[in-house]
Amino acid sequence: MPNAIELIVDGYVRLNNRRALDDLRMQRRKLAVDLKARTGFDFRTTVQQIEEDIAVIEAGLARLDGAAAS
Repeated sequence: MPNAIELIVDGYVRLNNRRALDDLRMQRRKLAVDLKARTGFDFRTTVQQIEEDIAVIEAGLARLDGAAAS
């Protein structure tokens, strides 16, 4: 079963909403940077999940690029 980010990305791709995907990727990147800068708690698992989310978002952007090239 797909996780939430996969469903969200799939919806944005079907709607051809590149801006929403770019905004989502930027939000995830900022969150990862913020968590990496924090001390006193181990955020590695959370950062790993965020990086996986970014990979899913970038795959969605690639799908949009592929659809535009066709």
